[in-house]
Amino acid sequence: MKRTIENLAQERKEKEDEFINKIQAITKKCIEFKESNQPVRFQHLLGRMEGLLTTKETIPQKTKKRFFPFLSKKQGQDASQENINQQILFTLKEFHKSLEQNYNQTTDIFSSITDLIRLTAELIDAKDREWDALGSNHVGMIFKSMEWRIDKLTAEYKDANILMKKFLLLKEKLNALLSVLEKGEIPSSAQVKEILRPLEDWPYAAFENRFRGSEEQVKRQLSKYLPYFQKEGKVLDLGCGRGEFIEILADHGIDSEGVDINEQMVDTCLEKGLNCQKGDLLERLNACEDGTLAGIFSSQVIEHLPPSYLKRMIELAYFKLSPSSYLVLETINPASVFSLVQIYYLDLSHERPILPETLKFLLENSGFDDVEIQYSAPLEQEMLQNLPEADKISSLINQNVDKLNNFLFAPANYAAIAQKK
Repeated sequence: MKRTIENLAQERKEKEDEFINKIQAITKKCIEFKESNQPVRFQHLLGRMEGLLTTKETIPQKTKKRFFPFLSKKQGQDASQENINQQILFTLKEFHKSLEQNYNQTTDIFSSITDLIRLTAELIDAKDREWDALGSNHVGMIFKSMEWRIDKLTAEYKDANILMKKFLLLKEKLNALLSVLEKGEIPSSAQVKEILRPLEDWPYAAFENRFRGSEEQVKRQLSKYLPYFQKEGKVLDLGCGRGEFIEILADHGIDSEGVDINEQMVDTCLEKGLNCQKGDLLERLNACEDGTLAGIFSSQVIEHLPPSYLKRMIELAYFKLSPSSYLVLETINPASVFSLVQIYYLDLSHERPILPETLKFLLENSGFDDVEIQYSAPLEQEMLQNLPEADKISSLINQNVDKLNNFLFAPANYAAIAQKK
């Protein structure tokens, strides 16, 4: 929108400059027309014509005898009349010339005024489009700000609601701990950890609510992976978080189970009636029988895992999947500079970024076939805009802009989709 407003402002400025230049040109022509003193010239010619037509110009007798002794009286009158006629013809020609000059100047001024009217309409239109864009931009910014505030308030409401439930749970656990102390007994480390664990899990759940996006948004983003999980059998979601994907699977009648190490996330899933349990991802995978799972899914999890843990998880996933089943691992795309800086480094719990080529190699090296890298969440709004191609220089600049866009604003996420044959 910013670039659009800049282009409209430039177009309006050009129209204003053209409008001002046209007014200056018309003013100059009007001054020249006034300085030509055409009315006075017309008056002078009319007076001269009137004098020629009303005065009987004759040649004095003395003059005739003196200069034209050979002329008769009749011949002298004819010569005088011919002279008058020539003067009248000359005056008419001068009058016609002045009229033609006046007509040409008037036509030129009238044409310039017509152009000025056209420019006025174009300038008004350019200003209207600029103001409409500015208005739309301001309204958009207001709504965006309101939307951000609403999302922030919604996330804070969820955080407060979670905290209230945690406080009630902690109250019960503290009462149990107090009863142990009142008996003069020493509480076990497990009892103390039971109080600390909810306090440790809650901050990341709040972080997820604030920055991951609403659950509806995440469900829309993850729904594209549904076609890979249509087989009979159970689909396991490793690091299910708030349970968006297992909710999608449940809505389509697909047997699924989520596992997450964060107790707060598990509680959120259980409150929605989803099949979910708290536990370590590798331990849960190990507990499954070989060749029994109809699919394994994990979104925005593997970037939290140490390399050795990730390798082991991929190896176990291969053995636990039934033939023709899929493993789908979605993560942040570090090949996108914007995603790396603005998304990946936002979360302090991230272990390390994983390039698509690295993940594909790990999957293929573990036995998976037909590994496909699928990109998602394009950053179209952040991309640099191309110039209108008018010459070779513009074309070259656009090629460099495309290279920058591919480097800076590649899609934010990617998924490695691997099938076990």
